Amino acid sequence: MTKGNNLPKRSEVKEEHKWAVEDLYTTDKLWEEEYDQLRSMLTRATEYRGRLSESAKVLLEFLKLSDELSIMMERVYVYANQRYHEDTGNSKYQGLADKAGVLIVQMDSALSFTTPELLAIPENVLDQFKQEEEGLRLYDFYFSNIFRKKPHILTAQMEEVLADAGEMASSPDNIFSKFNNADLKFPEIEDENGDRVRITHGRFIQLMESNDRRVRRNAFKGVYETYESFKNTLAATFSSNLKQELFFTKARNYESNLKKALDNSNIPVEVYTNLIDAVHDNIGLMHRYVSLRKKLLGVDELHMYDIYAPLIQDVKMDVPFEEAKRMVAEGLKPLGEEYQKILQEGFNNRWIDVYENENKRSGAYSWGAFGTHPYVLLNYNGSLDNVFTLAHEMGHAIHSYYSDKVQPYIYAAYKIFVAEVASTCNEAILIDHMLKNTDDKLQKAYLINHFLDKFRGTLFRQTMFAEFEMITHRMVEEGQSLTAETLCKIYHDLNEFYYGDDIVIDNEIDMEWARIPHFYSAFYVYQYATGYSAAIALSRRILHEGQPAIDDYISFLSGGSSNYPIELLKKAGVDMSTKEPVNQALKLFEELLDQMEELMDN
Repeated sequence: MTKGNNLPKRSEVKEEHKWAVEDLYTTDKLWEEEYDQLRSMLTRATEYRGRLSESAKVLLEFLKLSDELSIMMERVYVYANQRYHEDTGNSKYQGLADKAGVLIVQMDSALSFTTPELLAIPENVLDQFKQEEEGLRLYDFYFSNIFRKKPHILTAQMEEVLADAGEMASSPDNIFSKFNNADLKFPEIEDENGDRVRITHGRFIQLMESNDRRVRRNAFKGVYETYESFKNTLAATFSSNLKQELFFTKARNYESNLKKALDNSNIPVEVYTNLIDAVHDNIGLMHRYVSLRKKLLGVDELHMYDIYAPLIQDVKMDVPFEEAKRMVAEGLKPLGEEYQKILQEGFNNRWIDVYENENKRSGAYSWGAFGTHPYVLLNYNGSLDNVFTLAHEMGHAIHSYYSDKVQPYIYAAYKIFVAEVASTCNEAILIDHMLKNTDDKLQKAYLINHFLDKFRGTLFRQTMFAEFEMITHRMVEEGQSLTAETLCKIYHDLNEFYYGDDIVIDNEIDMEWARIPHFYSAFYVYQYATGYSAAIALSRRILHEGQPAIDDYISFLSGGSSNYPIELLKKAGVDMSTKEPVNQALKLFEELLDQMEELMDN
């Protein structure tokens, strides 16, 4: 862990540990030039307003222009925001990111006539257009998806109004992001060695994994008491975000925020509720895990700040980044030679921004723009969890690589519902490799515990988050007020249900809802749990069936959004419209619990 209060400044980070953002634009000046070009090209796009039904030639011209504009916008937006994420205190890149955000709203407004005009074209006329212009056949699935959502598309004038409202609607998310990443400062505490260290987003989980319970408790209290001091502001920001979601739900004639969010990818609401029901049906497994954790830690009372504590005290795994890359590459060999080559390309060509620096965006993600390789942001700290984060984010990146390589732009971006599948499949295959290649009892127990923790953090915890979202959105839809006290009570009760009787639900955890950025992307988090379940099923198939399963999996990775996500997964061998994948995953969790209990009893 970095000692002291100061992280390195961005300028002090070695070049080889920075992502090659210059592969998007070599200079800021080139970004400015493309930004200006894009703004001017929006005028060209508006000249097609009212003309899409004029002829097949005009329609194809417009769709190609729209794709070109979107590719440019993606590049402009990604570069500005990645520069901003490198140092969220840099006012220049804050400005560029803000400019890019405004331009997206302007582009949405300029192109807002597209869907209403397409829907106004009689289907027999559109079929005739496709006969006249072969290039239009590329857009078959695009057209069918638009007509599927016809009841929720408004007039061209109203679509423009909604597009113009986009900047206002993004305000709660922008406010929270700036507050959480740039303004919020946590206190200093003493680490295990008595050195003063400031809590940061990047250090928090590492502090929570300390062997010293005092460090864990103080880090826990330091973070949540800081959030608690802003609870009313944070509750108002969160509530405002749900209200803006409800505005668009009503405007688009959906029954609920949940229905609107899921309909974008044609996901049945039952997929969401089935997930929660399946976890509820098996919640005793989570309680059993908590009881095992309490027993292995040997404490009279298990607290929420003990959830991340290492259970196996005699195994130390502090992994340098170069070793992490080697471990990930070795573990992912079951995915085949082609996958390995892409992985090494990412490792060797600076796809990854590795270490935390002052004001760097917290967490980890994979991102990028069509036509350029993917990027991965890490805040790598040498823990085993961070090794798996590397595997996870490279799963995202390689998914994007395949989709961008195989699909045309219109279908290149995969839907969020499948976004976590490739990343989690990587993790599952890696840990399977590590478990098979150690005979050391303590190391095996350490790895099993890590796998159990992933289940707890991804399948159980994200489902709890999903239930929190379902409850709070429903309350807003019913006109109920979401005060800080209300939100904390809901969150406290959910923790009691999910964690059971063998743990003290400390009052500080009631504020955890306030530090979850994904809550500002409505009904996003459930997809971690469904994606985890799908990934477990896919990883088992790859490990047991070999090449046929690999071929199906690579085909899935290459699918982008060329079909609905449920259908893409079915072709890879997983049916998420049933509870079965969730139940399969929970069965593996039960088997891991059995193994852990047996190891610890012998």
